[in-house]
Amino acid sequence: MSHHFDLIIIGAGPAGLAAAIYASRAAIKTLVIDESSAGGQVKTTHQVANYPGFIEPVSGHQLASNMKKQAEKYGTKFELAAEITDLNLVGAEKWVKADGETYTAKQIIISTGSSPRLLNVPGEKEFKGGGISYCATCDGEFYTGKDIVVVGGGNSAMEESLLLLQFVNSITVIHQFDALQAEKVTAEKMIQNPKVNILWSHEPRGFEKNGERMIITAENLKTKEMVTIERDGVFIFVGMLPNVDALKNTPLEFSKYGYIVTNENMETNIEGVYAAGDVRDKKYRQIATAVGDGTVASLEVIRKM
Repeated sequence: MSHHFDLIIIGAGPAGLAAAIYASRAAIKTLVIDESSAGGQVKTTHQVANYPGFIEPVSGHQLASNMKKQAEKYGTKFELAAEITDLNLVGAEKWVKADGETYTAKQIIISTGSSPRLLNVPGEKEFKGGGISYCATCDGEFYTGKDIVVVGGGNSAMEESLLLLQFVNSITVIHQFDALQAEKVTAEKMIQNPKVNILWSHEPRGFEKNGERMIITAENLKTKEMVTIERDGVFIFVGMLPNVDALKNTPLEFSKYGYIVTNENMETNIEGVYAAGDVRDKKYRQIATAVGDGTVASLEVIRKM
């Protein structure tokens, strides 16, 4: 069967939900499709303390739920846990096939987000959001005065670590090489900081929990010796991956890192197709910036309807 909408939003994270709220309030018939539940990365975040309007930290799950309910209040339709099997972004009538159904629309907003690159070691998925974090800005404050592990040694890892140093008592960096890959100035700030200890040529092999403390097993890549470290939390910064698998065979323009290229109005190189949030090629990826992207994209949709 075919279902017709004015706007289809692919991805139900903060960008997609913000876009849905604006579009639906403007009486635009809107559908949000997501292969998971609503919320994106936000729903797996233990607490959010930097989103405007919430004096006390709010759970990521609650914030995501509130956004979805607000969109539903204004008429947004949702197809969640829906596997996208095919889509066409070109032409006046675009379509998305999911779970045997076809959905058509004149305009599409892509807000599929990005995901932290995982280490894929035992315990990582189990303790994600409960001892293991991928966002210093989101969770650093909750480790004030505590001892943590940071996995990674590139620019983003060390920049996030410098932010964490404002809160934590100490950082143990686990890095697979003999030198940090971050820019020299950033790397030297970390190496020279007395609160920082670095395990060179090590990689994590597993995570466990002892009460509220994290147990990290790491392997010395040179000697193959295993070491065990107990800390209050773990931050993993080994890169992000845009969620674009379903879009690889489309004519969309991607950056060299795989993110969707847009202009300041969130327009892609395909007429009537927009990208918003973490899947877009940009510098900062936060809940607030995703919401801003979704707002801009929906305002452009509204203007062109």
